Amino acid sequence: MMEITNVSEYDKLAKERLPKMIYDYYASGAEDEWTLEENRNAFSRILFRPRILIDVSHIDISITVLGFNIPMPIMIAPSAMQKMAHPEGEFATARAASAAGTIMALSTMATCSVEEVASTGPGIRFFQLYVLKDRSVVTQLVKRAEYAGFKAIVLTVDTPRIGRREADIKNRFILPQHLTLKNFEGIDLGKINRTDNSGLASYFSHQVDRSLNWKDVKWLQTITKLPILLKGVLTAEDARLAVQAGAAGIIVSNHGARQLDFVPATIMALEEIVKAVERQIPVFLDGGVRRGTDVFKALALGASGVFIGRPVVFSLAVNGEAGVRKVLQMLRDEFELTMALSGCRTVEEITRNHVMMDTETPRISSNL
Repeated sequence: MMEITNVSEYDKLAKERLPKMIYDYYASGAEDEWTLEENRNAFSRILFRPRILIDVSHIDISITVLGFNIPMPIMIAPSAMQKMAHPEGEFATARAASAAGTIMALSTMATCSVEEVASTGPGIRFFQLYVLKDRSVVTQLVKRAEYAGFKAIVLTVDTPRIGRREADIKNRFILPQHLTLKNFEGIDLGKINRTDNSGLASYFSHQVDRSLNWKDVKWLQTITKLPILLKGVLTAEDARLAVQAGAAGIIVSNHGARQLDFVPATIMALEEIVKAVERQIPVFLDGGVRRGTDVFKALALGASGVFIGRPVVFSLAVNGEAGVRKVLQMLRDEFELTMALSGCRTVEEITRNHVMMDTETPRISSNL
């Protein structure tokens, strides 16, 4: 096999390797998939303004996330049911994250439990939470994550209902028979039933709480001392409310373009949210990150770091733990190179002046 030289090559290889139902589940977006394409395309409308003749012989790309030092601003987003991609599933992803020293978020809908992931050894892990109607289930999930040593709760806030993913409807998507949603073992929600619709949708439509609102964020703070990140914020208005509600951070996300089609690309929604929070809490981004240049662009527009989703699942499908390690390494190396070629030696040195929208005249800052 020819050497893999970039993240996107894993997508093509995963498509050849995975059953259609499974590949489509991971790859597809909502309805017309306009936002799915836009998440990627929007990055290409941001151009660099590199600074020259700066000593870049030493570059430090490390950052701090909620008080945890990690060696790069690239983290692993919560993606459901990873054992569909590879038999080791979230085990392999957790080991790859640990090896890279970065943070992994584990999905509520994972095929490994919080305890199983914790058993892989040390690592900084966050637990992605869907709030279900039965709050005792939610409390149990949060307590288990906390007890397993997870360091934060990532509350998904863009899914009062599940988006219309037509590939899953066509394929009659169902969790393969031999797999279960391990976080629900012993809570009696572990199997998805076959239906005429996306099996996931039927599971969700029965369990996910459509009434979820800001009061529930407050309730969550009463059952856990863990910091709570809100994932799925796309507007300045909600960013301000998130700060008021005591969120520890925001993840600007459109759920990998799987929920509401025709929302903007996350990289285009980022700036208004960064301005709205006025540096009171960190703002992260997921959606469409495939290159180190994308990571730099997100940081230049004010993100504190990025999360990657599909690249993890596709590399996992192609080469297990080693695939995920390679994706993290490639993005890390590309990002470091982008910093050097832009004249930045630390993440703090990346500014809005290092990029421009290809529509804008460069804004010349007075403090050159």
